[in-house]
Amino acid sequence: MFERIRHMLRKEFIQIFRDPKMKGVIFLMPVIQVLVFGYAVTTDVTNVSTAVYDLDDSVASRELISRFAGSGYFEIAAHVGRPEEAQQLVDRGEVQAVLHMRRGFGENLYGGRTAQLQVIVDGTDSNTAGIVLDYTGRIVRDFSQQVLLDRRLRLQGEEQPTGQIDLRTRAWFNENLESRNFYVPGVIAIIVMLVTLMLTSMAVVREKEIGTMEQIMVTPITQAEFILGKTAPFALIGFADVLLVAFVGVFWFEVPIQGSLLLLFGATALYLLSTLGMGLLISTVSETQQQAMMGAFFFYFPAVLLSGFMFPIANMPEVIQWLTYLNPLRYFLVIVRGIFLKGVGPDVLWPQMLALALLGSAVLWLAARRFHKTTA
Repeated sequence: MFERIRHMLRKEFIQIFRDPKMKGVIFLMPVIQVLVFGYAVTTDVTNVSTAVYDLDDSVASRELISRFAGSGYFEIAAHVGRPEEAQQLVDRGEVQAVLHMRRGFGENLYGGRTAQLQVIVDGTDSNTAGIVLDYTGRIVRDFSQQVLLDRRLRLQGEEQPTGQIDLRTRAWFNENLESRNFYVPGVIAIIVMLVTLMLTSMAVVREKEIGTMEQIMVTPITQAEFILGKTAPFALIGFADVLLVAFVGVFWFEVPIQGSLLLLFGATALYLLSTLGMGLLISTVSETQQQAMMGAFFFYFPAVLLSGFMFPIANMPEVIQWLTYLNPLRYFLVIVRGIFLKGVGPDVLWPQMLALALLGSAVLWLAARRFHKTTA
């Protein structure tokens, strides 16, 4: 038995590494993806290009503008004198926000009346627009409180003791709130699914295309040995990609890893049950490698969108939320981020690991039954 499996493993590795393009898919693509996600995919909003339409040009308006410029979130890109100029800048995408202060802004502010500030934000990207408005609210609120304090000091001559709330915030995990630390560990789950899904689905179909499936079936090898020989190499490749992406994330992007690597590999083994099983299932319904590739991507893209990798599952419609329970990527993302950012162990992650074990076993069993019927 072990001798036959050994020969199957050797055959698969020879086929995989004989093709230079396949080496790139296995080892180069994961590095490229983690670099892309690490540098390009971020929800951090800084250096927001801002135009200023200041009709007041008072001390108060200039002070408020300087606060925006010195906050680190806004970059004053232009000063305009007409509303049409501001509209053109927003339409062309040259600025993301416009600060508009009418005449009498400073007079109303220091006179104890309400001073109006209009902030125009490009709402094309609703997420960025919401963050920009939140930054704006905090800057204006702090400036308004400072003006009120200065006015009270002028009227009373000295500061009177008043009660206040001392707010001190602290993030327990990902202390600097860097989105890179959130996304890069998730790339592990995505890479493992993509690579193992594609390789497994096309490996079995390749045997059908070149006509060697019938030859293999008439050999003494059993169905279980054939499946194990076909999936084990890709499982080893999956573990190698986990190590590769984790190495780049930790040593290049300085993403912290707080938990156990041993637990990460154990959870990866459970996750591979689902991805390899799904790849094997796709191969049983495909006649060509092109069909297998299309089937793999047909499963892969919805799995990523419904995993919580980019969009919170809690914000999805309730029916879609129920569908996500059938997605192994959902559970593995929780495990990976929990190990990297929180340092939690099996006592916290056991529900996700149990779900992966059940899903993986069910998919692998279904794929084995389907494979038996197809080859019978």
